Amino acid sequence: MPDHVHFFAAPVGEAKALSEFVGRWKEWTAKAALRILGGESPFWQHRFFDHVLRSRASFAEKWEYVRQNPVRANLVRTPDGWPHAGHIPFDDPV
Repeated sequence: MPDHVHFFAAPVGEAKALSEFVGRWKEWTAKAALRILGGESPFWQHRFFDHVLRSRASFAEKWEYVRQNPVRANLVRTPDGWPHAGHIPFDDPV
């Protein structure tokens, strides 16, 4: 999306706290974006919003919401038309 990002994350091993992970991700991506695109800091909003997925149904619902985002924004006609979509292996999402 042009003005925000969604991503799904799951802990692996002894993972850092989500807030630390997001903070470092924002730092890393902001440095790269500002170097490439220019502009001013801060690049990202200070806060972030998370949602804990506790069931396969919740996971599927949120995944479909994210897939439909570019359609709702009138950027594409179907979710498959969005070239920046990621991929989630559905082996065992929750």
